[in-house]
Amino acid sequence: MEALSRAYGDEALAAFELDFLSDGERRRLPLGASWQVSFEAVEPVRPFRWDKDTPGFAGWYYSVTARDHVGYESWLERDRLILLDRDPQVTAISSQPFWLHWDDGRRQRRHAPDYFVRLAAGQARVVDVRAEDDMDEGTREAFAATERACEAVGWEFEWAGRPDAVLMANIRWLSRYRRARSGRPAAVAERLLEVFSEPRGLWEGAGVVGDRLQVLPVLFHLLWSGTLKADLSGGLMETGSLVWAKGRQRWAG
Repeated sequence: MEALSRAYGDEALAAFELDFLSDGERRRLPLGASWQVSFEAVEPVRPFRWDKDTPGFAGWYYSVTARDHVGYESWLERDRLILLDRDPQVTAISSQPFWLHWDDGRRQRRHAPDYFVRLAAGQARVVDVRAEDDMDEGTREAFAATERACEAVGWEFEWAGRPDAVLMANIRWLSRYRRARSGRPAAVAERLLEVFSEPRGLWEGAGVVGDRLQVLPVLFHLLWSGTLKADLSGGLMETGSLVWAKGRQRWAG
């Protein structure tokens, strides 16, 4: 018998099954009968463990997108979660949303993707996080099967590896200011947009607006949201880093 993990199209709708938790109830349905479930709102299908000898590093991250805590099982997953939380196209996130079951022709297999994401235009995206040098044959097979299942129901599939180290360091710093309260008072935010209507240094511009102890948290919140821009990949943010308002470009040269 041909391996069901190679199923495509309508065949895949029956070849794969989804096992998930919704309102405390465990359900298992064929892919074709469950793809319309709001997986961005389901509960994780497996617990996050903090045992001393457990590999990885599990935890909870408060997502301003989800307005709730979202679980992760490694630093790499946490970093991807932070990037998803900052992405303006992402409107909802859940972790460990379901078990995907299939037969690979030799045995029954299952895989729990790391994240299910709902996008602003309504599309769904399934995200698996794994560094390239940590991939083995079994993981590649599981990701390939997951991608085929996603294609069958019109979901996007993303394998996310390690992000750029400099970009991630800057985004982690800005995530401290992700909550809406960091963007207040509104008058300071409006003044920052005026001051940075042309590119200027971070420290200089903050000083123009007022007391830096009050201004900098608002500035960092605007950088987190993308309302203010900076080159977050070119180097770690520092006092002289150029900042400009959204829609503006850096000086040529």
